[in-house]
Amino acid sequence: MPDDIDPPGEGAFRTPIQVRFRDVDSMGHVNNAVYASYLEQARAEFFSTVVGERLHAVRTVLVTQRIDYRRPVEWGADVEVTLAVDGVGRSSLPMRYGVRADGALAAAGRTVQVAVDDDGDSRRVPDAWRERIAARRSERGDERAGGRETG
Repeated sequence: MPDDIDPPGEGAFRTPIQVRFRDVDSMGHVNNAVYASYLEQARAEFFSTVVGERLHAVRTVLVTQRIDYRRPVEWGADVEVTLAVDGVGRSSLPMRYGVRADGALAAAGRTVQVAVDDDGDSRRVPDAWRERIAARRSERGDERAGGRETG
């Protein structure tokens, strides 16, 4: 497909995932809806570790989410989600994800978070977040690992 999602590479933020029995459906693999939770878990870890904010304290809304499934993930698999911020816009944080099971790409995803104020209106991404994301990019030596400033 021409619009395939390019999963993050080396230098991406990594979150190990424990596949729970309840994640598995009657087909014997992780249900497609559960992948969204895996992306959310990686995002929460990223905000806590890199941005320095707990996700519940961060005023953002998820406005876009896309997941392309490549292969099934079974219970007991060693799963890791990689995350890269593709750029920091005025109010948006576009992110790419790779979900790997036992080292093989199982899914690739893309989300866009928008920073909002107390009224729910979009607002500028805080400078502190921009600086921390840029610092991660610099320390990883990978432009796409931590994000770059955009429009």
